[in-house]
Amino acid sequence: MNKVYFFATCLGNAVFTDTALNAVKLLRREGVEVIFKKDQTCCGQPSYNTGYFEDTKKIALHNINLFSENYPVIVPSGSCAGMMKHDYVELFKGTEYEGKVKEFSSRVYDLCEYLDKVLHVKYEDKGEKVKITWHSNCHALRVQKSIQNAKNLLAQFKNVELIELEREEECCGFGGTFAVKEPEISNAMVQQKIKFIEESGADYIVSGDGGCLMNIAGTMEKNGSRVKGIHLYDFIIKRIEGAAL
Repeated sequence: MNKVYFFATCLGNAVFTDTALNAVKLLRREGVEVIFKKDQTCCGQPSYNTGYFEDTKKIALHNINLFSENYPVIVPSGSCAGMMKHDYVELFKGTEYEGKVKEFSSRVYDLCEYLDKVLHVKYEDKGEKVKITWHSNCHALRVQKSIQNAKNLLAQFKNVELIELEREEECCGFGGTFAVKEPEISNAMVQQKIKFIEESGADYIVSGDGGCLMNIAGTMEKNGSRVKGIHLYDFIIKRIEGAAL
């Protein structure tokens, strides 16, 4: 039996708890033993993006020491996975920890990447016909480069029509601390994103990142939009179990 560590992320612990549990279910249904370390914390991306590099190093080393065995580290977020796999290496380049960090980072996977590339999962669609569109979050797209893996999983569902989103690769305006520091710009960006989502004719906007989904779906709800937001792993579970969306 394969063993993996599961890194739930801050939003997985605080907001998207059902999504984190569904992510674990997707691993376990493939016969994977999931190890959850209760002392796990943030990946460090908010402090890293704000320029607090020394503080971020402390967070990173805590996680690296916590997930010490030679098991894959599975992250249900391309944003956090990108931070742990690529930004950690950049952060510790030229330091005494460089080798240790590279070994750790080589074991980090976005969950969709692990399901698609490593486990080669096969899904049967048990849900009703539905139209969806997809938001590519910035870090998953440009750092972790795991967007195609997510789309490969969605392509397995015969009753799901994936509509291409205009300007799909543009930021939704969340950006972690950016949304707090520049709320007016952030709101303008998410409103533009929602305009394209509504024009697509989709019933749902799907994303593999909790932060983006919180921003987009939360704003859509405030706007009274007919389109609903759903996380990738919640969507997959519902399709393979035949549950209503």
